[in-house]
Amino acid sequence: MESPVAQRIRELIVEGTIAPGTRVAEAALAERLGVSRTPVRNALPALAMEGLLEPAGKRGWAVRGFSVEDSFRATEIRCLLEGYAARELAARPDRGPIVSELRDCLAEGDDIFRKGYVVKEDESAYGIMNRRFHDTINAGAQDSLLIDLIHRVYAVPFVAPAVVAFNRVPLEQIFPILVSGHHQHHAIVDAIDSGQPDVAETLMRGHSSPARRSLGLDNLPESGPLPS
Repeated sequence: MESPVAQRIRELIVEGTIAPGTRVAEAALAERLGVSRTPVRNALPALAMEGLLEPAGKRGWAVRGFSVEDSFRATEIRCLLEGYAARELAARPDRGPIVSELRDCLAEGDDIFRKGYVVKEDESAYGIMNRRFHDTINAGAQDSLLIDLIHRVYAVPFVAPAVVAFNRVPLEQIFPILVSGHHQHHAIVDAIDSGQPDVAETLMRGHSSPARRSLGLDNLPESGPLPS
């Protein structure tokens, strides 16, 4: 099981709090996280295996830089993998309880959008709901290798479903993007609920477009570095 320290360091990197190219110092990170140096030292090689860190000096690490193209491709791969998860879940005869949990997520999203607009304070609630929605589908496939692959893709900046670019896309523009994506959520759950694996997979694969737009990636040149 992953350590909380590794998870928190990953979040700092993916969120851009620790910028690309920054040398990762064990002592500074340990102080920042309020832990000893040992769990930080143990976490860094694992994060390097994910591709978030790269060697720097004899025994050090630095944050790897990602391009917009990396995030574009990772978003596509994420939706392909999650499409497979949706397909597997839709084919399971015991999917009923998972569908109920997914419909709870849909209700949370509906509550966010019911007022007809979004505010900055909605970012956290939407991110939590969206991550729960995708995690529930992924876990429902009951395939540990698939989960590992999906989490590797989530490690690329701006790709995890909990990340939303409220600070990169004007609120009046992001509202219809998120609503469109949430309508897709409803259709995906309906296909899973009715036992239509092909439809569920196709809908989830098509979910990459609103995902990219909600992250502000469509407004950036594909060949350039990701902004911090």
